[in-house]
Amino acid sequence: MNIFRLAGDTTHLFSILVLLLKIYATKSCSGISRKTQELYAIVFVARYLDLFTDFISVYNTFMKVVFIASSLAIFWCMRFHPMVRRGYDRDLDTFRHYFLVGASFALALILHEKFTVQEIFWAFSIYLEAVAILPQLVLLQRSGNVDNLTVRYVFFLGADRAFYILNWIYRYMTEPRFTRWIACASGVVQTALYADFFYYHFISWKNNSKPKLPA
Repeated sequence: MNIFRLAGDTTHLFSILVLLLKIYATKSCSGISRKTQELYAIVFVARYLDLFTDFISVYNTFMKVVFIASSLAIFWCMRFHPMVRRGYDRDLDTFRHYFLVGASFALALILHEKFTVQEIFWAFSIYLEAVAILPQLVLLQRSGNVDNLTVRYVFFLGADRAFYILNWIYRYMTEPRFTRWIACASGVVQTALYADFFYYHFISWKNNSKPKLPA
């Protein structure tokens, strides 16, 4: 554990709390991509297959449970809650996310660190997480105007990846046997996907105006 990983986990938790606050306060999921939430649910279930077989620490186990439970809960609300699902922007959330799932799994079969079931699914989850935000970013660009809670949610997700890049750099410099190159490369790609969003977020903050992304 180091300060960068702790900061990354904390900002990810903030993103979850912001999203849950939006759903609870507005009883709507308007502006949120259900397909991105489906991808995150797949990511965490695939990554933490070792939840009941490998114990590292109480903190590690707690975070695994939180990420799995929260992603499944958000997905359930968006798909089945009688009030929340009414706000779902079905006409805007049309990204074909199943291509991302197939491509990520195929890549995991080709590029992995160990050819075991657990490692294949770990690599798959890393590749899929790198692109899971794409449906959400596309939805935001199509809708144009974005509410503040949705902006905060995406911002904290992007900050999480930025902190994790610093975490991997720190671990590479301090741990002689640190070889998680898959996580490092995927994290760089994932952070790059947020570049456009961060730019317009900065512009709106600088001008003290409502966030708006170009269509």
